[in-house]
Amino acid sequence: MGQLQAGIIPVTPFQQNCTILFDTETKDAVVIDPGGDVDKIIEVVKQQGLTVGEIWITHGHIDHAGGADELREKLGVQVIGPHEDDKPLLDILDTRAAALGFDIPARKLTPDRWLKEGDRVSLGEHQFDVLHCPGHAPGHVIFVNRDMNFAILGDVLFNGSIGRTDLPGGNHEQLLASIRDKVLPLGDEVGFLCGHGPGSRIGDERRNNVFLRGI
Repeated sequence: MGQLQAGIIPVTPFQQNCTILFDTETKDAVVIDPGGDVDKIIEVVKQQGLTVGEIWITHGHIDHAGGADELREKLGVQVIGPHEDDKPLLDILDTRAAALGFDIPARKLTPDRWLKEGDRVSLGEHQFDVLHCPGHAPGHVIFVNRDMNFAILGDVLFNGSIGRTDLPGGNHEQLLASIRDKVLPLGDEVGFLCGHGPGSRIGDERRNNVFLRGI
């Protein structure tokens, strides 16, 4: 088993961080949140000589899940996640782009497997715990590798900010509760990648993120 590395491909006009996690030795990989620009994602996979085993989805918004069905079809792999509470969002992905005024080719999505609190997903021998963290979206999940103190947080927590809660299904108090009860207890040393912008460490956000004051 090699080291776990991550590559980020900004996709769609939302510049969402589609993340490719891969083992440096085996070249096994997963694609997380392929919101669009599927051909770009596949080209990077080919250039790096990676073998994608699964697609993981943190939540059902179009910039994270809009390209998942197409990528599943082209790679012949399964889509894992998010939590089933995001089914209403996944069922309208094909019409959501037009409603937002963007020309993003998106398909509605039915995952091969829904995720829930306490589940585990794996990339080879690298194990990730699944935590259900609603607030930005009802079915939002995060992926935590405790051996490496590393997490994929989607749009729950950002470098200097937190997820939006003004979208359908959003709930500000619920999001703060998810951060307080699920994310911060992971530990200050945990580094994370998020859905937009640069990653950070939980300790840095606990100290410096103004949105976390008082929670």
